[in-house]
Amino acid sequence: AMARGESSVEGKRVVVRVDERSMSPMAAWREHFNLTQAEVAGRIGITQAAYAQMERVKQPRKATLEKIAAALGLKIEQLRW
Repeated sequence: AMARGESSVEGKRVVVRVDERSMSPMAAWREHFNLTQAEVAGRIGITQAAYAQMERVKQPRKATLEKIAAALGLKIEQLRW
């Protein structure tokens, strides 16, 4: 587990990436953890193409957010726009 200060610094870095590149929080966190779409897709049992679609949706379903949050070790709120 990360110390509170570390996670806030990482969160800020990811927010900057989202703002500067018009990237979804899902994609920004995935890149932050140096994971490919295929790797995250494999963790939740879907195809890379299906996961890529999820990253583009502005308002993913709660069930989708729960699966991806669990796969990345995050809270759902961290994946919201």
